[in-house]
Amino acid sequence: MKKAKYLTPVVTAFNKEREIDIEGNKEIWEHLINGGVDGIVLLGSTGEFFNMSMLQKKELIKLSIEHINKRISLFVGTGSMNIEETIELSNYALNLGADGVMVIGPYYFPVNDRDLENFYSKLAINISGDIYLYNFPKMTGHDINPKVLLNLLEKHQNIIGYKDTVSEMSHTRNLIQAIKDKYPNFIIYSGYDDNFVHNIMSGGNGCIGALSNLYPQIFKQWVDAINNKDVVNIEKFQKLIDSVMEIYDVETPFIPVLKKALILNGIKIEEYCTEPFGAISKIQVSKLKKILEKISK
Repeated sequence: MKKAKYLTPVVTAFNKEREIDIEGNKEIWEHLINGGVDGIVLLGSTGEFFNMSMLQKKELIKLSIEHINKRISLFVGTGSMNIEETIELSNYALNLGADGVMVIGPYYFPVNDRDLENFYSKLAINISGDIYLYNFPKMTGHDINPKVLLNLLEKHQNIIGYKDTVSEMSHTRNLIQAIKDKYPNFIIYSGYDDNFVHNIMSGGNGCIGALSNLYPQIFKQWVDAINNKDVVNIEKFQKLIDSVMEIYDVETPFIPVLKKALILNGIKIEEYCTEPFGAISKIQVSKLKKILEKISK
């Protein structure tokens, strides 16, 4: 079995003015590094990239690269509706020292396979480093299917990985089966925490799951259990994570829920999110506390 990895799509801390909270973000990163996650994905969906200006993104990228300083892997989400901005931000991050970039496809209007392939081909030609494709059909309206992916891999060596944010593991499994025989080193991550073990057992490489923001040490133990083929603890942590997946259902989007949970766990950040997302209600906080109690037992 190949070494499993768990990456954290990290939340972004903001102050009351919705500016980057420098110390708050540093505290979150230290929390994750000390907790033992394999890497951080900055400016993913959990990081609210879709509501941030280019200037804010560059500020956060520079801050993270300097602070994390290669202590763990750092990947940066650089996707936007403007392909030139995606290229600019990707090369900015890579030139500063990011380990790779993760790019979601165009959103708002669905995109056909031909145009999607052309979109990622242009990115691969113009981005000077490793690229991970970010597949999130629920939000983009299209699926980066195995046919499109195979065509891209035949042409572009810097496309090295894929995050599949689809709850049905059968979708990710079919992708693994279609790609791994020809491209065994291609990296395929699941995007939902509870699919981690299934991903590895199907031949994938791990998970990029948002719950690891809260208890990175638990996910480190889960990774160790898988890599050590410790069936007892694999099952133990699977059941634990299954029991707390309802965190995602406390509010939509779940980002304010994660920030509140971090605060409840002692991380010194504010609850502020990019507009229009507000703080969760007292009733939701009560529900969240009951979910978190399952982990603390």
